[in-house]
Amino acid sequence: MSRRISHTVIVLVIPLLLLTSACAGTSVQPGQRGLMWRPFSEGLSTEPLKDGFYWRAPWNDIYLYDVRWQSYTENVDALSADDLQVLVKAAIILKPIPEEVYFLAHEVGSDFYMRIVKPEFLAAVRSVVSGYNMVTVPEKSAEIASKVQAVVVDKLKGRHLAIQSVALADVDFPQVVLSAIEQKQAKEQEKEQKEFELTIASKDAEIARTRAKGEGDSIRIRAEGEAEGMRIRAIGQAKAQETITKTLTPDYLRYKLYESPNSKMVLLPDNLNVPILVNPGNEQTHQLLPADSHTR
Repeated sequence: MSRRISHTVIVLVIPLLLLTSACAGTSVQPGQRGLMWRPFSEGLSTEPLKDGFYWRAPWNDIYLYDVRWQSYTENVDALSADDLQVLVKAAIILKPIPEEVYFLAHEVGSDFYMRIVKPEFLAAVRSVVSGYNMVTVPEKSAEIASKVQAVVVDKLKGRHLAIQSVALADVDFPQVVLSAIEQKQAKEQEKEQKEFELTIASKDAEIARTRAKGEGDSIRIRAEGEAEGMRIRAIGQAKAQETITKTLTPDYLRYKLYESPNSKMVLLPDNLNVPILVNPGNEQTHQLLPADSHTR
């Protein structure tokens, strides 16, 4: 009897142990969502599983999706607006929308980045960079990243993904392009130096012309002043001469002659037409007065 009971227990326990060992469980970690896959019944569950431990039959499975923010970085070869190659290191941060994991799995799959995000991301970077000149790409990186994000968000609308941000981590140029830039900058610096020297020379010439004009104006003003002074003196002398001429009458001249201490006076009868000898002792001084002289 005891043997029969033991045999019955063994028969019941062994299948139970086999069933228990055949069953499996899956843990859904924080930051994840799971989808139960039941191939022999309902198929893929539409209700996402939150974090926790879930028992399942060995023929069932749970697909896990990371719904935390994830960063993806790409090296992109792009052409600028001036047809020069630009090497851009761009990064995008995104995640699946937790409530829409079922639709993401049904429409795209777990490799959603490689399938739909990467192609659109690369195309957006190349498209936006093509609108900028090569030398402006580094300083306009924030503006370019904002435009790329807007393009990617529009392209991935309805794809059950959330885009947090896009950034240009690095911008580089090929060595040939860098050498050309350096040569161009050197030429521009040389040109600016020449323009500066030309400006200085022009200013010096202008200063010299201004100084010469000032000196010429000064000489002209001084000459005009001297000429005006001479004209005024000449007018004064002419007026003085005119006045003197009017006052130099014959009687006045005779008076001045008689007034001289070196002259000698001889009294003669009036209307005597004879010469008057002035200072007879000086052989070098003789003067004949006209016949109508008057005795003073």
